[in-house]
Amino acid sequence: MRQSIRVIVYNEDDDFAPTIRSDVLSVEGAQIVAEVDERMLIEQAVQQFPAEILVMHLDPLPEQLLPMAAHIASSHPDLAVFVISETSDAQHILTALRAGIREFLTKPIERDLVVQAIQKVASSSTQNVEMGRLIPIMGTMGGAGASVMAVNLAVELTEMTHKKPVALVDLDFRYGQLATMLDVHADYTIADLCDTPEQLDTAMIDRAMVKHASGIHLLARPNHFGQADMISAADCASVLNALRQMYEYVIVDGPTRFDPGGLAVLDLGDTCLFLIQLVVTSVRSTHRMLNELKSNGYNLDRFRLVCNRYTADAGHLQIPHVESTLDKKVDYRVPADWRTVSAAVNLGKPLAEHAPKSRVRTAIREIAESIAQPEEAVAVPPETAAKTGLLGRLFQSVS
Repeated sequence: MRQSIRVIVYNEDDDFAPTIRSDVLSVEGAQIVAEVDERMLIEQAVQQFPAEILVMHLDPLPEQLLPMAAHIASSHPDLAVFVISETSDAQHILTALRAGIREFLTKPIERDLVVQAIQKVASSSTQNVEMGRLIPIMGTMGGAGASVMAVNLAVELTEMTHKKPVALVDLDFRYGQLATMLDVHADYTIADLCDTPEQLDTAMIDRAMVKHASGIHLLARPNHFGQADMISAADCASVLNALRQMYEYVIVDGPTRFDPGGLAVLDLGDTCLFLIQLVVTSVRSTHRMLNELKSNGYNLDRFRLVCNRYTADAGHLQIPHVESTLDKKVDYRVPADWRTVSAAVNLGKPLAEHAPKSRVRTAIREIAESIAQPEEAVAVPPETAAKTGLLGRLFQSVS
């Protein structure tokens, strides 16, 4: 577990959203737990999502939104309220400070001021919130291997935490196969927790988690297609936040789409793994995804590229070509071994049980080690692998 600072963002200006997101996510340990773009939903977000900071962008109507910010600051004294506006009207600033608003930031805002303000709240917080690390795993093309990676990474991290449970979450609400890959059946699923996300408690979550012999706790996808339509991005984010308070690691198979719901998950991610393959379609998708993230203000340092099913004989594409095209390092390489992996999937066993000495298992274990010990970790070298919404949108369905 590690110190975390949870932030809710209110902003109706799509053009300004990347700036706020970039500044907040540049702070170590900061996560955006909700993004709201409708003023009538601000109070609902504050009630539903535990957070230390609320950032409100007041423009273009600061005179209308400032009283709302002041009301939230006075009615939620443990929540640090920051407001951002292009106005430098002394009366507005004085009103904000008298109401208990912690920071009044004028545009263009300086990132250093935002970082210092967030760090000040984190250092003075009496709650000392410790949150588990959320690791989303996202394929850049169909069949990239995200589910296999999620299952086996969770198993390896469980072993490294001395059998302390690791949460594994299936966000493919219609076609997810994590339960099948572990040969377990789920009576309760993520759909049950999303029914009343504002009332989640430890007992409810524990009942929904399927306990596997390896030590991981699985939160399975819904049992019925129709349930997928009822899950909103806000519900999903609430569940993931609750899991981060109970588990040291939360491994997420997904998001499966680059929509507001998927971006809400990536907002929470500490380290996000993108699985690529040495084929043009995968590289092009990755290029689009990274550009979209960058333009929306995400900190790309939190994203890692994993070349899955790597082989030195990959035709026309090689790792240096991919890195040059993407302008980003390929951090890990997992060798191709279809026979071993497919046998493990068909038997419903993780690689640590089915093929503990396989090259694929060794490569995934090294990825787990780099996550568990980030300050000492280095990327898996090729020779080693070869050998061994926004809340008008956030509250909409993400199925």
